[in-house]
Amino acid sequence: MKKHFLLTSLTLLFTLFTQSTMAQEKKVTLMLDWFVNPNHGPIVIAQQRGYFKQQGLSIDIQEPADPSLPPKLVAAGNLDLAITYQPNLIIDVAEGLPLVRSATLIATPLNTLMVLDNGKINNLSDLKDKKVGIAISGSEEAIIGKMLETVNLTYNDVEIINVGWALSASLASGKVDAIWGGLRNFESNQLALEGFESKAYFPEEHGVPAYDELIFVANANNYDAAMIKAFNKALEQATIYITNHPQAAWKEFVSYAPDTLDNELNKRAWKDTLSRFALRPSAVDLTRYDDYAQFMFDNKLIKKLPQAKDYMPSFK
Repeated sequence: MKKHFLLTSLTLLFTLFTQSTMAQEKKVTLMLDWFVNPNHGPIVIAQQRGYFKQQGLSIDIQEPADPSLPPKLVAAGNLDLAITYQPNLIIDVAEGLPLVRSATLIATPLNTLMVLDNGKINNLSDLKDKKVGIAISGSEEAIIGKMLETVNLTYNDVEIINVGWALSASLASGKVDAIWGGLRNFESNQLALEGFESKAYFPEEHGVPAYDELIFVANANNYDAAMIKAFNKALEQATIYITNHPQAAWKEFVSYAPDTLDNELNKRAWKDTLSRFALRPSAVDLTRYDDYAQFMFDNKLIKKLPQAKDYMPSFK
């Protein structure tokens, strides 16, 4: 009888402890910038290894139907966090959207001006009178123009063609001579797998200020500082694990969705992305953001010049 009572009591205590633990976990909605890929490594690893759970968080990772929507949904109060791009955040803040940066995921630019390495384009100056393919119209005039300016050319010296999302295919087929928007960790590997060697010109080496490629944003009016601090701690723990154990982390990453992630392109992209993850996700350089905002303002990409300190709260 005593043994039965003891077992019953232990079972009850375990149930109460489990319910209490579950009740303490804060549910957080996070929308990515696109479908899951190696750029999201620290998020997936933090989820797979239970780092978020250790911080008392239950993360609902969502993929967007439209990559332009996540920050807007955060601004509307429909999501807790979203991934976006530093230039896009500056545009959104300049337009009055209530957003703040909460962390950095990819700490370097990924976009490039890419050409085939076939001896035809050996320098940016060789792009004179050539065709450049882009995926989305927007900031390409300012960025491409600035890059060409470093070799005494202007934006009008090239012909811009919108090729949609067929960047690699358009370059490989010869439809265009260069592409803007090809990522240095993806398109170059995609072309290589198809038998084409490529060469990239990096904007930050040709007159364009450096920036953070992928960042997290929260709502400026109702963000949860404690949640963000816990999220960033789990993210940093995951990034350290990836840095220390890249091969083991790769296997854990693809286990998240093996049917879509476990392929040669992602394997190559994973290797090329490792050095670009932010080792200190919560750290921020205000001057870096202000410099890029000034570049955007000077090139008429934004009408108002926001100050980084106004959309960079401290999550201590």
